[in-house]
Amino acid sequence: MEEEDIPEEVVVPIEDFIDLHPFQPREIRSVVEAYLEAALLKGFREVRIIHGKGIGVQREVVRSVLAAHPDVEKFSDGGPAGGGWGATRVFLRFSGDGPDQS
Repeated sequence: MEEEDIPEEVVVPIEDFIDLHPFQPREIRSVVEAYLEAALLKGFREVRIIHGKGIGVQREVVRSVLAAHPDVEKFSDGGPAGGGWGATRVFLRFSGDGPDQS
């Protein structure tokens, strides 16, 4: 593999939402897991994951990660102002390890 064939590491700023559209489907699970860990470290209590509407495949992958994550209290559709069923609102358990953003 030549040096120009190696993809550069992507640094994603940690905000209270992440848009998964730029990522490849095979990356979604690991991106969501890494994002949740970073959001917890920043002290976020609620975040939004934008996965798009499509046929629901990305949504199901995202929600399977959320359902298995020990620090996810609950999750729901994004609501009318938050992307509807094209996004998922995630409520995180506050562990006290990071700054409180509530």
